[in-house]
Amino acid sequence: MGKGDKKTKKGKRAAGSTGKTRPAKRASAKKAAAKKAVKKAAKKTTAKKAVKKAAKKTTAKKTTAKKTTAKKAAKKSTAKKATAKKAAKKSTAKKASAKRATARRVTAKKASAKKASAKKATAKKAAKKTTAKKAVKKAAKKTTAKKAVKKAAKKAPAKKAAKKTTAKKAVKKAAKKAPARKATARKTARKGRK
Repeated sequence: MGKGDKKTKKGKRAAGSTGKTRPAKRASAKKAAAKKAVKKAAKKTTAKKAVKKAAKKTTAKKTTAKKTTAKKAAKKSTAKKATAKKAAKKSTAKKASAKRATARRVTAKKASAKKASAKKATAKKAAKKTTAKKAVKKAAKKTTAKKAVKKAAKKAPAKKAAKKTTAKKAVKKAAKKAPARKATARKTARKGRK
């Protein structure tokens, strides 16, 4: 078998074991075992160092990634806060503009109401003045009518007296004319007889 046979010297050398029946030289075996142990320990330490380095690198990467993510999150949060502040400012500006618009509307309504009330008051005053003028005109008409009645009452007896005097004068004239007519009638009758 050779190297594969553990019972032979060659096989034991290949396997690295002395066995019970045919042990090799103890010093060389110890040195070889020490070398192997040193090599194994060195390999383990290098593997551990490599693992530690890799772990440090991964931790450094993780910390940097965490820092970058934290910075990004902080930037996002600040950006969100800034947008929220802008939105709040816009909303406050909108509210202020709405309040101003409502105040303007209220003042405009009040002013229009005042103007309407003033117009109504002036209209009432004008109506009162017109009614007062109408009343004055009516009173003046009544007074003029009364004066006319009084004048007519005063003139009526004078007219009656004048009528009476004219009637008397007419009677007198007729009385005067009557004898003259009779005389002329007589003259005409005498002429006819002749």
